[in-house]
Amino acid sequence: MTAITESPPAIASGLGKTALRIALALLLLAAAALTARWWFAEGRFIETTDNAYVQADIATLAARIDGDVIAVRVADNQAVKAGDALIELDPKDWQARRDQAAASLGEARAAQLTARAQVAQAGAAIGQAVAGIEQAQAELTRAAADAGRSGTLVGAGWTSRQANDQAVAALRKAEAGLNLATAQRAVSEQALGVAEAQVQSAEARVVSAEAALRLAESNLANTSVRAPFDGVVGNRAAQLGQHVQPGQQLIAIAPPAARMFVVANFKETQLRRMHPGDRVRLVPDIDPEGAVSGHVDSLAPATGALFSLLPPENATGNFTKVVQRVPVRIVLELPDGKAPTWVRAGLSVTAEVDTRGADAVRHGLFSVR
Repeated sequence: MTAITESPPAIASGLGKTALRIALALLLLAAAALTARWWFAEGRFIETTDNAYVQADIATLAARIDGDVIAVRVADNQAVKAGDALIELDPKDWQARRDQAAASLGEARAAQLTARAQVAQAGAAIGQAVAGIEQAQAELTRAAADAGRSGTLVGAGWTSRQANDQAVAALRKAEAGLNLATAQRAVSEQALGVAEAQVQSAEARVVSAEAALRLAESNLANTSVRAPFDGVVGNRAAQLGQHVQPGQQLIAIAPPAARMFVVANFKETQLRRMHPGDRVRLVPDIDPEGAVSGHVDSLAPATGALFSLLPPENATGNFTKVVQRVPVRIVLELPDGKAPTWVRAGLSVTAEVDTRGADAVRHGLFSVR
């Protein structure tokens, strides 16, 4: 019986395949070990969602008064500064109303001065009446003394009855004069009260006229629609010559990219270790290479479903449990305050939150220590 032996090339080929298998197995084992190491050291603390979007506090500017558009001073997508005029309305009617309010204020102030002068006049009349009362009292005292002496003399026959009658008449005249002076004082005091009431009324009209003037000036200023903050205009609806009504939307202005933020809707099962201050990596769908850093600013007080127009009612017979999502606000961290060109409100991003805390540093799969 003849023995069959393998040739040296066949033996070498078998040994090479065995070595390759061993190398591949070791490589896979090292990759698995490295992945496991990364997972336990870093990966299991990373919470990720692609339900995240760039948002901004966009201001939609509306007309506060009615009028015709006479100028549109900006173009779509133009950068503006706070206070820049965007849209101008015809100010003629509002200028006339402002002038009318100013004239009414002048008239009210003149009436106020007249009322105050009447108060001073009434006060002087009271002083005059008081002086008249003192004079009447002095005259009454003299007339009473004369009447007393005349009565004594006529009883003794030292004077005529006619003289006594004249003395008595003078006494009664003095009494009437005192009553008249007292009445004049009462009338003057009442006139003073009326004048003081007129002063209060005039002052109230002045306050009302001043308020009307401020309102007219505010309406006149509102003929110019201005930017409330630095930003970029868009969604311009106003057209030259268009008649607009109060509340009608004219233009929108978005803040600069540095003031934008991200709202990421995480599942409720991802929030156990998430806190404000956690580090975040944001990868935009528009540019996967343009990732930026950020941090968790705050978590919403309720799920997004409860803030919807029709919140779910789970106390029904056909209940189906659904994992809820909670909006998480993420602030962008931009070097020198400059945002990448891709940052636009409404764009989608993938948010990766490192729940190890604000001081956590991500090393990646091949840099874990």
